[in-house]
Amino acid sequence: MLKTLTAYKCWANGELFDRLLQVHANAPSDPAHGMLRLLNHVYVVDRIFQTHLLGQPHGYTALNTTHTPSLPALWQAVQQLDDWYVHYAAALSAPAEQERIHFTFVDGKPACMSRAEMLMHVVNHGSYHRGAVGELLHQSGLQAPHDVLTRFLN
Repeated sequence: MLKTLTAYKCWANGELFDRLLQVHANAPSDPAHGMLRLLNHVYVVDRIFQTHLLGQPHGYTALNTTHTPSLPALWQAVQQLDDWYVHYAAALSAPAEQERIHFTFVDGKPACMSRAEMLMHVVNHGSYHRGAVGELLHQSGLQAPHDVLTRFLN
């Protein structure tokens, strides 16, 4: 299931970024900036959890960056990270999925999650914020992609 869900996340991000690259310039500036900030936040959280999975420090002190990247630059970074997650999940053994990892949240609170729980968080967190971006597209009079799991599976 983790392989399917990380592949879905990759596909859904592609659907959303493809749409944004077509219409982002037509969105009012406030919602357009808000969309980028939300998607950059997802990217930062994905990077943080990548480093937790690898047992490495991430260097982030917040859940977003002060600088907002351009849409094309963010899309390039997201694609690379999504590919990493797809390959990581595909190579993960069942025992490794259940391995618990201790880490510290950005706010300094200690935490412990299994690799599978971390991957589920990354998938669910991205879905949540893609939905928020879709709502911003609708509020701007623009069509959001139909990026649901059932469409991906069929």
